Amino acid sequence: MDVFTHHLLEYKKGLRTLVLHTTKVSNGAAIENRLEKEMIDCYIQAVNGTKINVFFGNSICIDVIKQMKFTSLSNLTDEEDFILGTMLGYDRVKQCERYLKRKRSSNNLPNCKLKSLSIPKTEAIRAVG
Repeated sequence: MDVFTHHLLEYKKGLRTLVLHTTKVSNGAAIENRLEKEMIDCYIQAVNGTKINVFFGNSICIDVIKQMKFTSLSNLTDEEDFILGTMLGYDRVKQCERYLKRKRSSNNLPNCKLKSLSIPKTEAIRAVG
């Protein structure tokens, strides 16, 4: 439950708009009660007999998750995977690279070299007075 508490703190501080927390089924009721007490929207999805995925955060984000209607994270379309990763706050460029890699492998496209965008280096400006 320590990781859940940390995720909750990050959400409440505005560091995340959506959180995905995977935990034991036995933690589900306590987590759901806590989120209800905090008035935080959530969506709980069974992973298997012993684990659940708890999505919680901004109600608009939760509505998007519910609209996707996926049964497992491994069943996400390439587009849904991209959207979810971006909503969870993963690096946008890496999400773009992941999306292209998935598209290329599923469409048998030529395996082009993916180039990462590099952040331009800027020189410090020194004020002389």
